[in-house]
Amino acid sequence: MSTVRISGSKKHSSVNGPGVRYVLFFQGCPHHCPGCQNPETHDPAGGSERNVADVVREILQTKYLDGLTFSGGDPLLQPEAVIEIAAAAKNAGLNLWLYTGWTFEQIQNGAAGETAKEALKHLDVLVDGPFVEKLKTGNAIWRGSDNQRLIDVQRSLAEGNVVELPESKVK
Repeated sequence: MSTVRISGSKKHSSVNGPGVRYVLFFQGCPHHCPGCQNPETHDPAGGSERNVADVVREILQTKYLDGLTFSGGDPLLQPEAVIEIAAAAKNAGLNLWLYTGWTFEQIQNGAAGETAKEALKHLDVLVDGPFVEKLKTGNAIWRGSDNQRLIDVQRSLAEGNVVELPESKVK
């Protein structure tokens, strides 16, 4: 029985991606970005340990969802859980977003581990890169700072290079 360490969750969010979303906040983050909006998620021993099957059941029993957003902390510190939850959510027709402090290129080069690389295959959109407080302009709808990118993961994997999504086109 696999487990996941989470800080919490939010049902019916409209600020962590398009549409109505379930947001799962993973516990643990190696990036420690100054000005992070979720500093309570940094400690990998914090939060609570949950059975992945219970988390999946809770997500899938939530009505009126368009998508699932993996946030944190950094979800890619627990890539096995991301893969397991993402597979079930995708099978249920949910759109999947993941926020990470690593860049797409770093993940592809193995900086976050080989399993994190595998997790990309399950995602629709990756919001990548560390939060940089001095680059927070307030102009970004789905990003914390202007250095972060909205990446079409499936097209990027298929084409072998990063395919960014214009924020204005994401609905």
